[in-house]
Amino acid sequence: MQKVAAGWWNRAAALGVLSVHETSGGPVMNWDQIEGNWKELKGKAREQWGELTDDEVQQAKGDREQLAGLIQKKYGIAKEEAEEQVAAWQKQL
Repeated sequence: MQKVAAGWWNRAAALGVLSVHETSGGPVMNWDQIEGNWKELKGKAREQWGELTDDEVQQAKGDREQLAGLIQKKYGIAKEEAEEQVAAWQKQL
């Protein structure tokens, strides 16, 4: 039961259903802030996912779903894995 609950919690956090404060316990940028500061943050996204081109990162414009989709496509991973990577990256900001 605990494993299922943890999986749901992580998935909900990755999708932005829970606030970052509920999941990390500290001040982390929410997606509105990320989107608003995308010009400054896109370099960090390129550092994290080096196979993405500058144009691809710019195309995402801070949109979580678009960024996850680009990662999924470029790295050939499952949608859920891409979403988890984006959520982990968000916690580092």
